Amino acid sequence: MTKTAFILNFFKLYNMLWRIGLPFLKKNRRLRQGFQKRVTSLHHSKADIWIQAASAGEAYLAVTLLKRLLPKTKMNVLVTATTSQGMDILKTRLTRNDISDFIDLKIEWFPFDSPGIIKDAVKAINPRIMVLLETEIWPGLLFYLKLNQTKIFIINARLSQKSFNLYLKTKFLWKHLAPDFILATSDQDAKRYQHIFDKTTVKTMPNIKFESIKIDTPDSATLEHIKKIIPQTLPLTILASVRKQEEKDILHILKDIIKNFPNQMVAIFPRHMHRVNPWKKKLKAQNFTYYLKSEITSPITSPGIILWDTFGQLKTAYTLAWVVFVGGSLKPLGGQNFIEPALQGAATVTGPYYEDFAWATEDIFKKEIVIKKDNWKAVAKTILKTLETPVNKSNRKHLAQEYIRTHQGGTRQACKEIIKVFDGLG
Repeated sequence: MTKTAFILNFFKLYNMLWRIGLPFLKKNRRLRQGFQKRVTSLHHSKADIWIQAASAGEAYLAVTLLKRLLPKTKMNVLVTATTSQGMDILKTRLTRNDISDFIDLKIEWFPFDSPGIIKDAVKAINPRIMVLLETEIWPGLLFYLKLNQTKIFIINARLSQKSFNLYLKTKFLWKHLAPDFILATSDQDAKRYQHIFDKTTVKTMPNIKFESIKIDTPDSATLEHIKKIIPQTLPLTILASVRKQEEKDILHILKDIIKNFPNQMVAIFPRHMHRVNPWKKKLKAQNFTYYLKSEITSPITSPGIILWDTFGQLKTAYTLAWVVFVGGSLKPLGGQNFIEPALQGAATVTGPYYEDFAWATEDIFKKEIVIKKDNWKAVAKTILKTLETPVNKSNRKHLAQEYIRTHQGGTRQACKEIIKVFDGLG
């Protein structure tokens, strides 16, 4: 890579900004843990492959990737994380028994991208291959990796429209820092990346997250417990993972579906337990009679509302639901996991905001495995339609499970590409 005047001047400015910012980062609650290891390189040793997993989501991807990485010869692998949550996931889920005997694994904190720090880190680690996950693009890291002639992958790559617009405006910088290979999770993501890095090899791959979805059976004891308190003769509607910002809309849905279909059970699962008390007040203000889940001691015999204030029972409750609305989606909050209720055969509805689960692809809506609606009125109408015309849960369950299976295989493809490049380096 040629060191142009522009690149050199950019990194002078970039380095100055990092020097100003580092004292403040040392006080940051999320970054102060492991701070000393983020700013020095004395603890680093050479690695053939360096995988960066920024936070929890990327850490799970790294775990899945490493469990399927099967080299034919010995290799040293370094996995780094930026957050303590990511670090905890790596350390607890990547034990010696989880990975190939040919892999010598080391887990460390990801160094700050300050040019002086990251230069020393790349020199100490001297990776032959760098694997970045999703959208982990650091200019200092890319610059010194390219000077080091390291082969750079971005795997499970995705790029939102907002990020694409930003990178497009600074394309004059990124053309000097282009990775060698990008495996994008959709055609749209691939086109965006190719537009930014026009000389990079860009391919598509199934999202690795599909392989982290377990098609498992619910906890039998919890299921029997729930069956004993909810009347099996009444349809069960679940309003799941409800966030504070959408509670007003959820209350409208609740009033509408109970008014038009009173002969049902409705279970409200707040996303955060500290919202249980506000929900009590809202239900009382609307003159709704409700049961608090933790206080139910005998079977319910008539239609009603359950305010669910106990942890860890939502996934099991899905198995009994006729219809589930998944919250965090009526306001721009990223959405919540709408795949879990679909896998249990429930008619599953989400609002228009589901960015955190956009990786599930639009096909899941086209095939009506999950139903997407734009506002609370449309959600309520869909719930009522399902209650009036019950769905075949077995058929829906099979459809959802088959959808997941057909979208798996991304990990195998990514590992194959990494090993191919690694073996080619000699």
